[in-house]
Amino acid sequence: MTVTIRRFRPEDTTDVAAVLRVAAPYWVFSAAALRWQAANGAPAARHRMLLAEVGGEVVGVARTGLLHESAEPGLGYANLNVLPQRRGGGVGSALLAAAEERLRAIGARVAYAKVTDDPAAVGFAERHGYRRGRATTHLRLDLTTGALPAPPARPGVRIASAATLAGDPRPLYEADLDASRDEPGDVGMDAAGYADWRTAYWDRPDLDRTLTTVAICGGVVAAFTFALTDGSNRFQSGMTGTRRAYRGRGLAGAVKRAALRRAAEAGLATALTSNDAGNEAMLAINRRLGYVPVAAEWRYRRTLFR
Repeated sequence: MTVTIRRFRPEDTTDVAAVLRVAAPYWVFSAAALRWQAANGAPAARHRMLLAEVGGEVVGVARTGLLHESAEPGLGYANLNVLPQRRGGGVGSALLAAAEERLRAIGARVAYAKVTDDPAAVGFAERHGYRRGRATTHLRLDLTTGALPAPPARPGVRIASAATLAGDPRPLYEADLDASRDEPGDVGMDAAGYADWRTAYWDRPDLDRTLTTVAICGGVVAAFTFALTDGSNRFQSGMTGTRRAYRGRGLAGAVKRAALRRAAEAGLATALTSNDAGNEAMLAINRRLGYVPVAAEWRYRRTLFR
């Protein structure tokens, strides 16, 4: 089997989205979002997709770039996905070699990779010198089984769609940055500028601003939950967080419940989300909302050079 590695082209988006949906069904991917990210992603991220072809068929993809939102320089990512029927034949090894070469070229000294929690994927990562980090739990909620009750009214709190912030999303950026500073994870989001945040999150075509929900207290965005859609009947909760000064009031659960109700009313059938396995507070909220675990991933890392 001859494996060809090449750069992504705009006309590849449908094929790449199809590979990702099969290889990582617990994430939401859309061709429009992949095309947009390749052309318009934050410049500091240096994002690039590398494709593996066999006989002219796209069978794998490596998403590479820099974790520019971290204050620690030199952190990169190489997230590989290969069609199940094409694994074990050298596709993954060829993709990884090309991804690491690319990361070295753009100055990454450490490569992070998301690795599905199954023996074959874990064995592949460890054979290639990667060390295990934190775990992520992926969860799913069926929105067709009955309406979630509305979140209880809270004095002084307004639950709203993020579409109301379209003229000035900076308050949401400030809330996101504050909430993310102590979010459990391998890499912190502690150096994200407003312009890069807008490019990476607010302007992306798969962000549903109507389903993205905020809690506003005294004019301040105190809590939020992002919503990503792919044009099907599924949506994915992105970051859900509460500013540190407003925690302990049930606001994260309130915005997430409101977003789920809006999604069900819009005819969406499935809600996906993910949490760091050590984020017990958010996992507890999701359990109360009815989410069930469907998969797990590990964050692996390898030092490319010192």
